[in-house]
Amino acid sequence: MNDLHAWLSEQHHGLRTFRTFQQKLEALGRDDPAQRGLCRLLSGLVGSYVEAFDEAPLPVEVADGAYHRLLTLVESLDPHADAHRRLADINRVAASELWR
Repeated sequence: MNDLHAWLSEQHHGLRTFRTFQQKLEALGRDDPAQRGLCRLLSGLVGSYVEAFDEAPLPVEVADGAYHRLLTLVESLDPHADAHRRLADINRVAASELWR
């Protein structure tokens, strides 16, 4: 997750970043089975955002807000924490929305 956060923090706020982030999540989930569930939840969260604005005008304030919420969310995740904390992270991701 630290590598994902570092990469994300250097990206533009556009939909292409979110699509590439999904691809990175898929690769991480394949390469690190212990992170697969969290990666899938994050990918679904990002995917719903991309679908909502794909081929539609994306207001700058919406894009900025979604980007910062995702960046903050990824930063808060601790893949090396104990089971209780990891479950809390998973539940937080499952309850998150990027733009509403």
